[in-house]
Amino acid sequence: MAAAASSWWAGRMAAAFGAPFLWIVCLIYFIQGFRSFVWTAVSYQMKDMMKLSPSASQFLMSVAFFPWSIKPIYGIVSDCIPIKQRKRVPYLIISSGLSLFPWLIIGLSDHLRSSSNFFTLMLVVQNLGSAMADVVIDAMIAEAVRSAGSEFAGDLQSLSWSSMAVGGIFGSLLGGYALSNLPLYTIYIIFSALPLFQLVSCIFVEESPKGFENTVDNAAHDHANDQNIDSTFAGEGSSEPLKYVGTRRRKGAHKKRKRRSLSKRCEALEKHDKSINARPYLSLKSAFFSLCTAFKQPAILRPMAWFFISNAAIPNISTVMFYYQTEVLHLEASFLGTARVIGWFSLMLGTYIYNRYLKHKKLRNILMFAHVGLAIITVLDILLVSGLHIQYGIADKYMVLWGSALADAINQFKMMPFLILSGQLCPPGIEGTLFALFMSINNLSSTLGSFLGAALTSALNISSVQFDNLALSLAVQLIGTLLPIGFLFLIPREVTGLTS
Repeated sequence: MAAAASSWWAGRMAAAFGAPFLWIVCLIYFIQGFRSFVWTAVSYQMKDMMKLSPSASQFLMSVAFFPWSIKPIYGIVSDCIPIKQRKRVPYLIISSGLSLFPWLIIGLSDHLRSSSNFFTLMLVVQNLGSAMADVVIDAMIAEAVRSAGSEFAGDLQSLSWSSMAVGGIFGSLLGGYALSNLPLYTIYIIFSALPLFQLVSCIFVEESPKGFENTVDNAAHDHANDQNIDSTFAGEGSSEPLKYVGTRRRKGAHKKRKRRSLSKRCEALEKHDKSINARPYLSLKSAFFSLCTAFKQPAILRPMAWFFISNAAIPNISTVMFYYQTEVLHLEASFLGTARVIGWFSLMLGTYIYNRYLKHKKLRNILMFAHVGLAIITVLDILLVSGLHIQYGIADKYMVLWGSALADAINQFKMMPFLILSGQLCPPGIEGTLFALFMSINNLSSTLGSFLGAALTSALNISSVQFDNLALSLAVQLIGTLLPIGFLFLIPREVTGLTS
């Protein structure tokens, strides 16, 4: 029964959207989740090969992920500046190339991947490609749902999130094994196969020249009118000798009239061509204006300000904790991969708990509960660093596993209402671009939190061999986690986790 239902659902989706489109959606989201396979290797590259300090690694990681903070730019450019009358597939091809070549370069060149500056540049380019692909595929999903019907919206979202979860689980599992058995450069080369598949798959995705049909139709219509005018004038010219004994004066007037009509048509066509050429720049200006106007509304600005503060105020010291877990606790790469797998499962569990029990609660209460929960996770990290858990016979591995699992689940209690609220706040006409802006706000605030964590680590003189002040940095993180609770007045009082 379940197999028959799955087969019917797959056939229904393929009939509505086409197999190539569904394949590219699944592949891109699978790659987004599978990135854990290679980014763990990046962390080890910075720690073991480049011998970077925790603060330096945290800083370079923050720089590398900055392209995710400017996602609206990719959306506006792809919306307003088509390439060969296509708005999606060409940019998908470009993004696939940007995701592919950096991994090949750092995988094949030992000299280049040994340079921290060049290595970071390649990571920035790779994230640029991944972020652009994420924006473009989201736009393609929105357009596909608009064409096929809103009843498919939940199906495509379920398909994309499921693909990313599967990719994350496999990436974490295989990443731990690969780090234990393969050199780092081999991991980079192996991962580059996925962007290559993505690049090849783009060839089979069809896209109609959106926005150009009317231009072509109007041009054809104008051409037909021109032909009718010419034939009318030709008819007049051929019939006049039959009706009248033609004179030179009348023939001359007819030629002047025809030349005037031709010149007017040329001027009209020239103006039409200029308007077509200027249209992308006018669209860009209009898109930026609409975006700024919508974002200035208090109903949008206040909630987004809270979510920005809630991420930027928390110093992210995850890279420092990675150094501590590997250098002091001596946790193996395979174990860290297993911890990330549990994190993916807990993320899905958190999504289920939110939809089942929390979505009808007041949003202020949900967010306060989430930040109190994250503060408790920070307390567990303080216990881990101070070694107090050993007195109760709790192993380091269990502290890391439970901390990772609970953190991912509780973070989902915060992320789910952010996604729902972002979708509801988007006004008609600029939904895709404004939603990308909301995601960029979330990414930018997280990046600022990472920079703040790097500065805190450097100020407390925490290094790969010196972790005496790590508990103090976690205490600062605890204060930053509780700080956004004082700004919950920015969230409307009556808003729930489901409706606004």
